Amino acid sequence: MNRDEILKALEAVIDPELRRSIVELEMVRSIDISDNGVVDVTVSLTTAGCPIKGHFQTSVAEAVSSVDGVTHVNVYFDVLSDSEKGALQQKLGRGSLPEGALAQVSNVLCIGSGKGGVGKSTLTANLAAALTADGKRVGILDADVWGYSIPRMYGLGATRPPVSPQRKIVPLESHGVKVMSIGFFVEEDAAVVWRGPMLHKALGQFLQDVEWGVLDYLLIDLPPGTGDVSMTLAQMLPQAQFVIVTTPQPTAQKVARRSAEMAHKVSLEICGVIENMSGFVTPGGERYAIFGEGGGKDLADELDVPLLGRVPLTMPLRAHADSGTPLVIEDPDDPASQAIRQAARGLIAMAPMDLPTLPLVEVAPSAPTPPASPKPAGMSLPMA
Repeated sequence: MNRDEILKALEAVIDPELRRSIVELEMVRSIDISDNGVVDVTVSLTTAGCPIKGHFQTSVAEAVSSVDGVTHVNVYFDVLSDSEKGALQQKLGRGSLPEGALAQVSNVLCIGSGKGGVGKSTLTANLAAALTADGKRVGILDADVWGYSIPRMYGLGATRPPVSPQRKIVPLESHGVKVMSIGFFVEEDAAVVWRGPMLHKALGQFLQDVEWGVLDYLLIDLPPGTGDVSMTLAQMLPQAQFVIVTTPQPTAQKVARRSAEMAHKVSLEICGVIENMSGFVTPGGERYAIFGEGGGKDLADELDVPLLGRVPLTMPLRAHADSGTPLVIEDPDDPASQAIRQAARGLIAMAPMDLPTLPLVEVAPSAPTPPASPKPAGMSLPMA
């Protein structure tokens, strides 16, 4: 194992925005190989908040691990200097490098399901609130164009978002969460009758012309099924991850399986499954499995991904979806709130983290050890 072999393996890692190898783009800053087979790779990004950092974290580790003799891979990041960016722009023959409105978004999560009626939007709204309660900066893009409901769940109605001096749409904010939806641009509860090209253009504007700012998580509430919107977002967001929502019964599980197939076909990573309506819990605490049991776990096992949570159906969960305040904010002790908070913490635990690089400390040579004192000659005397 040597540096050339590591570089050869890294040629398989493609920047999804620039569509070239990170080796060709000279984004591999350094490669350090230890005697025990541990390899440290530092990758230079175009921006500090690069939205595809997670893609590089996974792809670099997988590529280097394939080299014989590698026992472990550490991936570190830094940022290209202005001169390095200029050289890269000349190499690419373009005026600027892609940064976009999502350049400061760390994690993009698409919340989807194979069918409607599984509570996907309710889960999205409450997951965002749960992540915010854990100190994360969160936004929601309501991409369910035909069945938009996030504005009502956050008490925003049909309020029109403002436009910044830079001609960017400023998302509305409620309960500490930034929200963008097609519902802000039509009359409240009006039907949206659009074909594919209009949907593609609208979603492109929501991703590129919205001033999202710095976010730890952007949650995208997908429409049910595997149609135009899901495929468009997959093309625009190759770094996004997919969370599948299902209910316990086998019929819903099999339909949700189709969403997983769609994610695989468009190369979206599935990060987990959430089982919603996992029994009905009465105000007195009794639980009834009205939709059966085990569908979420079976789907997670089949896809070899974690089951992030089993969220029961409670009366307050339904009521707060209509009142404009997510349940996890109003009643964090409700059984559904606790399950959603658990799922949010699972998502946080799965997010890639930059490990700190410890500086090398120069250790001064120690002073020479004084010669040992000569042992006394003679016989030892007994001590009283």
